[in-house]
This record gives sequence, structure tokens and C-alpha cells, in this order.
Amino acid sequence: MGASYGSLFATKVLLAGHDAALVCTPATAELINGEGTMVRFPIRGRETPVDIYSSDLESNLRAMAPEGLDPGSFDLVVLAMQEAQYSAPGVRELLRRVAAERTPCLAVMNMPPLPYLERIPKLSVGPLEKCFVEPSLWSEFEPGLVTLASPDPQAYRPPDGPKNHLHVGLPTNFKAAPFENEEHTAILQDLEADIDEIRYDAGDGPLEVPVKLRVYESLFVPLAKWPMLVS
Repeated sequence: MGASYGSLFATKVLLAGHDAALVCTPATAELINGEGTMVRFPIRGRETPVDIYSSDLESNLRAMAPEGLDPGSFDLVVLAMQEAQYSAPGVRELLRRVAAERTPCLAVMNMPPLPYLERIPKLSVGPLEKCFVEPSLWSEFEPGLVTLASPDPQAYRPPDGPKNHLHVGLPTNFKAAPFENEEHTAILQDLEADIDEIRYDAGDGPLEVPVKLRVYESLFVPLAKWPMLVS
């Protein structure tokens, strides 16, 4: 959910041989379905960055408005919007459908979602609800089905560029905590392994593409940068 930052994670998933769908506005969905996405990666030891177009990859990428998504048809939902955006019409209803389908969710958000915070021992989330635009949206989620990855990789849309283009500025890794269920954590671990194997040929030989997924045993790893974000 979220076609800006989400297109970075989706591109890594596509490169790893999996299909992906992006949830966005109807206009952006039309653009992506017509032209695909482009994500620009800086490559260590290479003078020029590499532009990866989804249309050049074998895996399938599609985009749609929130109303068109069936969360039950996916193995994993990635929450890649800013927290306030989940209250938008259409998005809030989709979020409730995701909760009802009990599809495991990986959040790559600066603001850790409430169900994830509920998993932290001895943390009282009640006083934290006022920090959320609409805390009731998250009440329908089973905490064990929501985990968090630190949004360490920095990426941005060029101000004068189209909405289906994204540039990676800081190509660090997504650091994810496990799910409560080992079967769901295995989904992340399989993605981690598949992404590690990616080699992309930009015309001058196979390249290792930065921005990996790292899965940890601790719930606290994705929160490592939170003191900096809060300050």
C-alpha cells in the first residue's frame, strides 16, 4: 500500500521473481499500468546509477486504487504509506479488509503501527493512541499479524519527474522484526534469501543491487533509529 516508497520494495520483490501490486490513486495506477515503474539505484564502484524498469522484468507488477484490491489473494501486505494517509477514503476501508482477511502485514513506516507496538512486552499503548490520526483503524488487527521493518533506505520522487519514478538516495537495508507465527516469518525469510540472490545486468555484466531485506529475531531492531526520528 503506497506507490511511492512502496515501489522500492516492490522492485526488489519483482527482481527476486515474485509478483507485486501497488495501491495508489486511480491516476497513478493508470500511469503505472501503462508504463510501469522506474527505480534508480546507486551502485558501489559504478560511476553512474542503474535505472530498473518494471516493464523489463519477468515478474508482473500491477497497480490499482484501494477499492480494487482483494487482500486475501496476497501472501503479504506491505504498509508503505505515511500513518495519516491510512485515514483517506478508500484506504481506510481497505485497511479494514486487510485486518478481516488476517493477511500478514509488514509495515515500512516511520510511525510504528499500534498492533506492532502491542507486541512489545510491558508497553502500554493506550497513552500512545493520541499520537495517531485515527487509532481506531488499527484496533481490528491481530497484533501477531503485524510486524515492522525500519524504513532505513532513503528514496524520493524527483520534484520534476513523473509519479512512477523513484530515486534511491541512501541504499541501506530494510531491517524487519519477525511475526508471531513462524510460518509468516518464513515468508520474510524466503524473500530475504531471494533478494540476496538478485543480480541485474544493466548491459555491462551482472550487478549486485543494493537495498536488501534483513530479518531479525528481536522486536526492537526496527526501532533502532526511532530516537533520531522523534528528536
